[in-house]
Amino acid sequence: MIQIEQLSKHFEKNKVLQQINLSVKKGSIYGLLGSNGAGKTTLLKTIAGIIKQNHGSILIEDNPVFEHTLLKERMIFIPDQPFFFSQYTVKQMASFYANTYPYWDQKRFDHMQQLLDLNPKEKIHKFSKGMQRQVAFWLALCARPDYLIMDEPFDGLDAVIRRKIKSWIIQDVAERDMTVLISSHNLQEVEDMCDAIGVLHRGKLLIENNLDDLKSDTHKVQFAFKGEVDEAALLEGLQIIEKEKRGSVYVCVIRGDRTDIEEKIGKYQPVIFDILPLTLEEIFIYEMEDAGYGIENILL
Repeated sequence: MIQIEQLSKHFEKNKVLQQINLSVKKGSIYGLLGSNGAGKTTLLKTIAGIIKQNHGSILIEDNPVFEHTLLKERMIFIPDQPFFFSQYTVKQMASFYANTYPYWDQKRFDHMQQLLDLNPKEKIHKFSKGMQRQVAFWLALCARPDYLIMDEPFDGLDAVIRRKIKSWIIQDVAERDMTVLISSHNLQEVEDMCDAIGVLHRGKLLIENNLDDLKSDTHKVQFAFKGEVDEAALLEGLQIIEKEKRGSVYVCVIRGDRTDIEEKIGKYQPVIFDILPLTLEEIFIYEMEDAGYGIENILL
């Protein structure tokens, strides 16, 4: 389990992370979302022990991660731009990984080479961006980490390879209880893979929740009435995130219990009443707008 309490990080006068509290359960896939410059990469690097926080604590299995060599032998960080030693072939990088990570699986390396159809004797710098990302996953998964931390990992991969890699990650989570943290702007991928999410904005954690609970707690509701109603009384007690009126039809995004919403609006006897499903992308946009982040600045 990863437990973070009151985590803050600044670079000179720039406060990048401010009092972050979050937890990641063992054997889960946790998605980290947020606006550009929110601090996602800094948070992932801090969790991976690459940089040290200024305040607060990061505990993995109740141990501080920074400079904890044995813990880092069970952890892999895949950055948004994978790094390899200059002029190294895939085979040479694999040898380095085998000497660094105690659970290196050579049989898996050989098997995945056939599935990825990459030449292990080729120098990695000669590969395309997408192929280099494949190598990063190839090496990482063969190291059999207990903790896999990834920053925008699927950028540049084609759909077929992306599907293969996601299935391998999910397989390791199911079979070995591997814990995964992933930062991505592709919310569909996060929704497909993750059990829980956290949303960062300007260095602060806006939301942390189980994905199913988050989706069941936020609703898009449209309703209309035959006659005039007191709008203030109608919406009183409802946690409105977004409200729009199209003619006589209200379209609202409301946070709260579905039954309570049905009861509060139902007593006004609407002639139209529908609760529509929301995607993670829609929830993210509404939450960011609620935090004052303009929709035109959100990159998905």
